[in-house]
Amino acid sequence: MSQEATAELAGMTGAYLSMIERGVRPVTRRSTLESLADALRVAPSELTGQPYVTNDPLTSEIHAALSGVESALEVYELGVDPGVKPRPWSELSSAVQHLTGTLRGDANYAEQGAVLPDLLGELHTAYVHDPQHRREVLIALVYSYRTAASVCKNLGVRGLPLLAARAAQRCTEELGDPEWLGYAAYLRGIMGGPQSRSHQYTLSVRAIDGLTASMSGSSVLQVAGTLHLNAALAAAVQRDADQAHEHLNEAARLADELPPHHSNFAGLYFGHDNVALWMVSLGTELGEGPKVAELARNGRPEVIPLRSWQATYFADLGRALATDRKTRDVGLRQILKAESIAPQWTRNNPLVRETVLDLLAAARRDAGGRDLRGLAHRMGVAPTG
Repeated sequence: MSQEATAELAGMTGAYLSMIERGVRPVTRRSTLESLADALRVAPSELTGQPYVTNDPLTSEIHAALSGVESALEVYELGVDPGVKPRPWSELSSAVQHLTGTLRGDANYAEQGAVLPDLLGELHTAYVHDPQHRREVLIALVYSYRTAASVCKNLGVRGLPLLAARAAQRCTEELGDPEWLGYAAYLRGIMGGPQSRSHQYTLSVRAIDGLTASMSGSSVLQVAGTLHLNAALAAAVQRDADQAHEHLNEAARLADELPPHHSNFAGLYFGHDNVALWMVSLGTELGEGPKVAELARNGRPEVIPLRSWQATYFADLGRALATDRKTRDVGLRQILKAESIAPQWTRNNPLVRETVLDLLAAARRDAGGRDLRGLAHRMGVAPTG
């Protein structure tokens, strides 16, 4: 395929594509990456090289654990006894809380991957043999599959995130509640992969419409608000800024409707602080550059006890600031802060890695600076020049 034909299919000029190929322009936005992948008829991971081999000493442990997660996702099926002896429900419930609370909160992918295979087997056995706790087991399975999907997605493993999301959906169908069915649609959308943004958007909007009749409860409000945020991201990646802001504003309105004291449904942490974090991410995706710093003034990432979400906030802010020569140094500091909060997430994020490569190229004359070169080394990215 010629450069001109590729550029036309990707919705960019041949000159811009040439700059990308020569490393003069980085690919730091999902829309650019996914448009190129669509034009070339490949998965975005084929262009980014995921999953990565970094200089993080935990990398080998993480990927070793993923083989067990993959087997569990392929083998276990709801209602089929896997022949695993489970712990008593009190112990099993505590193990799920440790996985979805402590380990998820710490963004510790190595340990999450290590405990997931056995835990999923025990939960499937409990579902068959412990009818007294069947509803609790179903919810525990949803949480566990969500964790599996997140680990695989954040490490750039193709196919498994959606497989885990579909398994979670099967469990929510058994639960039958509107909020859980809506949650499954959110999980399907966010884990469905970058090759299906239009489907992600349609799935989210359809699920929101399905929740309209039940919009009085706080759990449903949280799910609907999260679905609006997911729809906003899908719209932003498709370069529809108006639609993205419309869904973002609707999410903010639903956050206003939440009662002052409400439970955190399904670990979504939906509310004004979550919406503020998404404003930064969407501003970065929409190419608003240093203006994103203004959006970040109201951000309070520290109130959401998930290191990966906190790291996403600082990494997105850093990526936005790094697009302008005047704010590059500030952008780097934000990315380094993201790494200090959640190193495994930050070092495996393709958009962060692309930004680091661009910063290295821009700072070629002084070899990138110690902090930048150190970050590049930990990511397994060789400094240039």
